[in-house]
Amino acid sequence: MSADKSSGTLYVVATPIGNLSDLTRRAEDVLTRVEIVAAEDTRRTSVLLDHIGHRAPHLLSYHEHNKKRMTSELLQRLESGDDVALVSDAGTPLVNDPGAELVTAATTAGIQVVPIPGASAITSALSICPFPCYPFTYLGFLPSKKGQRTQLLQEYLAREDALVFFEAPHRVLETLNNLAELTNRRVLLGRELTKQFETIEIGTAIEIIERGLEERGEFVLIVELGAQADASPAEHRRVLKVLLQELSPSQAARTAAAILNTKKSVLYDLALEMAKER
Repeated sequence: MSADKSSGTLYVVATPIGNLSDLTRRAEDVLTRVEIVAAEDTRRTSVLLDHIGHRAPHLLSYHEHNKKRMTSELLQRLESGDDVALVSDAGTPLVNDPGAELVTAATTAGIQVVPIPGASAITSALSICPFPCYPFTYLGFLPSKKGQRTQLLQEYLAREDALVFFEAPHRVLETLNNLAELTNRRVLLGRELTKQFETIEIGTAIEIIERGLEERGEFVLIVELGAQADASPAEHRRVLKVLLQELSPSQAARTAAAILNTKKSVLYDLALEMAKER
């Protein structure tokens, strides 16, 4: 569907993830000339607008709890000819932020949607990652409950892709412990990227834990690309032999599958057989 030229334009604008100087000139231009800035947190966006010496004619709140009502309101403003800039708290909108409903509604209505690229914690971390991390799977924020988090990590660690995800400060140590139990792949942990206390840690999960960790700020993690070749039957036996000393056949098979990038079904029968041999 072609865009209606009589309507306004929806700009999806990336904003700095920490350092305000990372705002692009194009983003600054858009923010200073649109009629409406729709912000996830108007207080944080006000700081950014003050930084560029601009006060938006209409700075509106658009977040997870009011998105249904505000999508309708913003769509009406777009259809009447107003240009709208959608911004999140930090980084690129729609990457773990509200906005998908507005983009979908605008596109369906034939309104032009324009990306204004810029900062992203994901690409920032990937750009400095020293170990293999392509292709990668982006997981957003992991589940808060340990059981669900462990299950999800086991599922994706059984694949070859590198993993990229965010973690909250009060859960980052728990997640590193989960990873330490499941894999010896290397991890890049980025804390407070682009900010004054930016920290980059690289190593296995257990190595990062042992160094000590400041559990404050915003975290992004990359888990190394998995093995590209299936482990040999001898390797299956070696790993299961160790795991079966402490775990049931089912648990050992599940954990070995994550370590060896092998399907659990392949290892479960072998685990049962080895358990009987013992």
